[in-house]
Amino acid sequence: MEEPDPITLSALQHWAYCPRQCGLIHLEQAFDDNLHTQRGQAVHALVDKPGVEERKGLRIERALPLWNDALGLVGKADVVEFEPDGTPYPVEYKHGSRHKAADIASCDDVQLAAQAMCLEGMTGLTVSEGALYYASSRRRRIVPITDALRMQVGETASAVRAMFTSAKLPSPTQDVRRCKGCSLRERCQPEALARLQGADFSVKLFDPDA
Repeated sequence: MEEPDPITLSALQHWAYCPRQCGLIHLEQAFDDNLHTQRGQAVHALVDKPGVEERKGLRIERALPLWNDALGLVGKADVVEFEPDGTPYPVEYKHGSRHKAADIASCDDVQLAAQAMCLEGMTGLTVSEGALYYASSRRRRIVPITDALRMQVGETASAVRAMFTSAKLPSPTQDVRRCKGCSLRERCQPEALARLQGADFSVKLFDPDA
């Protein structure tokens, strides 16, 4: 039986934010820039060049390739800090402030947890914690890698894989806050689709008796 293609860690983050956004990017290969994505690209330009340095007893690796064969995941960590005993500590860079709404920030947590699970599979060491670094506030938000978060990673990976298998684009989200900052809003047309889905199609077009 042929092994399924691996899922990228970014696809998990996109799905957790909005399944339709994930489908547009990873299923239909569509992407548009806006101010938010450009700021994100600027932040990642600082850490996307592979490199290793020693600082305060830590070995710091940038743009480190990651994978987890059991979950079928591949990707890259912005920064991984290795403790003297080799324990990895992933740090994911994000633009904006760490004071995001908890439900929206949770998509970043899923991506970070997936990185931690990849590092565990690669090193054989437990990763109990990681951090999200928000460039605008220049502060870290510590994220415990809990059992619930690990389960969410597995469920999200399964959902993304099911989308690829079905080749079906998910429906738009009903969360206006997420749509507002999405660069794919014009492609997605959530308002137009919502009107169509709410329309009454029980009467057939061109039915003379309608």
